Amino acid sequence: MRGFWPILKREVFTFFVTPLAWVLICVFLLVQGMHFYLLVDHFSNQAEVISDQTPLQAFFGNTVLLYLVLFLLVPPITMRLFAEERRSGTVETLLTAPVSPAAVVLAKYVSALVTYVSMWAPTVLYLVILNRTGPIDWHVASAAYLGVFCVGAGYLSLGLLMSALTKSQFLALILTAMCIMGLFILGVGEFVTHEGQTLHDVCAHVSVWAHMNDFGSGIIDSRRLVFYGSIVALSLFCTTRVVDSWRWGDA
Repeated sequence: MRGFWPILKREVFTFFVTPLAWVLICVFLLVQGMHFYLLVDHFSNQAEVISDQTPLQAFFGNTVLLYLVLFLLVPPITMRLFAEERRSGTVETLLTAPVSPAAVVLAKYVSALVTYVSMWAPTVLYLVILNRTGPIDWHVASAAYLGVFCVGAGYLSLGLLMSALTKSQFLALILTAMCIMGLFILGVGEFVTHEGQTLHDVCAHVSVWAHMNDFGSGIIDSRRLVFYGSIVALSLFCTTRVVDSWRWGDA
């Protein structure tokens, strides 16, 4: 894994010195701030109504805004990771350096993951604000953030693979968005198919809505962890194979 740290530092630095990074951060925090405000306003107006839903559950998965943010956030983060290097020709320099393909892929993936986590970090302040109005179950909050991390990790690995398959950042963005949307639509099939059918079981297994409902309720199901772990492992393996093939052909 020689060369991992220099590439990781370069990727993180390169992303945060671009206008795209700060545009994404501002848009993300603006949408999440609006999301938080609407939820607080809703629950404050429904204070006397008994509900089995908590603000944490609503924030982490029971509104479409969370998934909209994922659709808009992940593709721009990953689109340039390999596509830009292939377009500009700098990937050839990277491939001739004494660095293994696995180190290159892992460094770029971790840089995207660090960026993703950094964007979510300020939202912890929302929980601090909620805690001042009433006690929060921090174990549930931790499970919810674990869910956000797992979903993001899986989607980012898919985005990295799409970026390695094309020289166009725009095409990489579109392909990543299509993969994420495809998984989401397949998961929605859980609500339109009948229980007991194989298709229903498949849809329920990949449903990000069901996953985040569990995590948002403080339920850490090992099947969810295995699912996203498998997506990450398979995507990184395929990306490594693609990068390794560049040594023997046209990058």
